[in-house]
Amino acid sequence: VYETYGRDHSALCSTVVRYHTKGAVRDIGKALGLPEDLTKLLSSQVWGHEEGIDEKRAQDLNLNLGDRRLRLTLELAQQLEGTPRHLSQHPGGFVLTNDRLDDLVPIEPARMVDRQVIEWDKDDIDILKFMKVDVLALGMLTCMKRSFDLLAEHKGMTLDLATIPAEDPATYAMIRKADTIGVFQIESRAQMSMLPRIKPRTFYDLVVEVAIVRP
Repeated sequence: VYETYGRDHSALCSTVVRYHTKGAVRDIGKALGLPEDLTKLLSSQVWGHEEGIDEKRAQDLNLNLGDRRLRLTLELAQQLEGTPRHLSQHPGGFVLTNDRLDDLVPIEPARMVDRQVIEWDKDDIDILKFMKVDVLALGMLTCMKRSFDLLAEHKGMTLDLATIPAEDPATYAMIRKADTIGVFQIESRAQMSMLPRIKPRTFYDLVVEVAIVRP
């Protein structure tokens, strides 16, 4: 992208990381000087956007809600819920402009080498009608390209994504046995445990199986 459009006209956009209750409890507990083991206990008892810990759960955990710092931690955690924590880098959202970026938006170096990021997120970009393109890489495509090259070199077979046999029986026999280590989408333990149960014999069977584990 940088080679095509130039660094003066392209950059990653930001994403605003916001507080959930668990993270808020951790940060506030640390700021107020709560013991680390107590902060870990508190953060382990809340999930997502929960509204803290009620009195009954506090009693079950042997927590003293009369303690000023403990009570203040839980109160402030609720107040911080949903507020910005820090600015992060969008995984693949590139902004492309006709005019120079530094004339339009604030820019800062990204954490990744030789990359830069603007200090606005996707919502700001939508409002301002900037062009944003999601550039997402998939390493398995490179592996497949190399596989095609090796087949051509050693087996004399010329294949590409469009000409791979769709319903190869030997391939599906391996899949039904969960012999899928290194196979994209069906290499996780959850997928491998489901394959012998579903026993896919066609591509559509495989679509259903993947969706059951990862909808």
